[in-house]
Amino acid sequence: MHLCLNSPERENIIRLMNSGIIDKNERTDLTSGNVWKKLIGFFIPIMIGMLFQQLYNTVDAIIVGRFVGTEALAAVAGSPAVIINLVLGFFSGLASGATIIISQCFGAGNEEGVSKAVHTVTAFCLIAGVVLTFVCRALTPWALKAIGNPEDIRELSESYMKIFFAGTVPMMLFNAGSGILRAVGDSATPLKYLVLCTVLNIILDIVFVIYFSAGVAGAAWATVVAIAVSAVLIMRDLAVKPGPQKLYIRKIGIDRRTLSRTMYIGVPSGIQSAMYSISNLILQASVNSFGSDTVAAWAVTGKLDGIFWVLSNSFGTAICAFTGQCFGAGLTERMKKGTKAALIMDVAVAVIFASILLPIAPFALRLFTEDQGVIDEAVHIMLWFVPYYFIWCFIEVYSNTLRGAGDSIRPAVIVLLGICLLRILWVAFVVPVWHSIDAVSASYPVSWAVTALALLIYYLRSDWLRRCSEHLNV
Repeated sequence: MHLCLNSPERENIIRLMNSGIIDKNERTDLTSGNVWKKLIGFFIPIMIGMLFQQLYNTVDAIIVGRFVGTEALAAVAGSPAVIINLVLGFFSGLASGATIIISQCFGAGNEEGVSKAVHTVTAFCLIAGVVLTFVCRALTPWALKAIGNPEDIRELSESYMKIFFAGTVPMMLFNAGSGILRAVGDSATPLKYLVLCTVLNIILDIVFVIYFSAGVAGAAWATVVAIAVSAVLIMRDLAVKPGPQKLYIRKIGIDRRTLSRTMYIGVPSGIQSAMYSISNLILQASVNSFGSDTVAAWAVTGKLDGIFWVLSNSFGTAICAFTGQCFGAGLTERMKKGTKAALIMDVAVAVIFASILLPIAPFALRLFTEDQGVIDEAVHIMLWFVPYYFIWCFIEVYSNTLRGAGDSIRPAVIVLLGICLLRILWVAFVVPVWHSIDAVSASYPVSWAVTALALLIYYLRSDWLRRCSEHLNV
């Protein structure tokens, strides 16, 4: 059900703003003013935060690839990255349910509900993090073998993953703390700690990998230490900063009703995230069959490719919030204008970025490796999907528009079938016949085109607007 703010709830927000708990300057009203200016202004800070996150994810690959070697690069950025995203993505999706509850309770002025959710999600992260640490470390050898991680890099991959999973608790706490602060209107503090985490990770990578020659293990420890420091600082911020989100150590525990609501909201998000990772895991297994050089080429391609996803996902996040505010205010025409503007901007960025990326790719890839064979193969792989980035923009914008209006299940099903299931079928039936890295790479534009077409038809032809409007008035 879509939730609107009634008069008492609006008064609660005004009361919290006047008390100083919410900074007026941190709230963004997207229901008035020039659509293009509002979207761009809202998009830029989101993009900055995501770019730092992408930089954080890229640092290990650059330093390991340049100073340790191609095999080490494949061991860090290949199968381990996909497996880690699968595990942490699912549990981050679960925890996101608490963030939504906190936002709802905070907007309604339910300070007790905010407090229960804060302490419940903290307890959940502590418990789940400890369990995940032991389970994931124990299953690491099996997981790498199951997806066919090349034997010549399996020992390095196992070492990296076991150290990385030792930091599961601080990783989950950092993500939860960032979500809590954003839920109560504080977006600056999570960005500050994300920047700190990135800078610290870079420094520790240089120290551990280059000066101490610790190799793959050094890169893993650099990541764990950087996140642990940031997690401690963000938890300290929660314990010190006044407001209903304040964290009290003695109150950390599971509230069953809050946990039940968290799971109800978070499980679908976790499943969707897991399905994305599973489809990528299956593709990674196919890539692994072509050897460590191809694994390295696929991995470095993903690092440059990731910049586009940061840009496009930022548009998706922005239009989701824009749609939510405008649809909640009954401004459906403004919502449609915003969707059109976001699509035009996203497509323009995709075309410009692709036009720049392809010519500079042979040079940019040298940030990760000096192996000319790996660079040549990576450039070849990129030709299969970089020119078709613009197709993805339709998926990003339309799915987030529908989600922002309260229609989340049907678009999710379309995306899961078009992206995840189609890729699984592609690997099962097409790749064995056309056994090459080209076949694996081609699965991306094909799945994008099918999904984009299905979403476009749904957006233009279905009665989603009427159905969402009925839910809005319930």
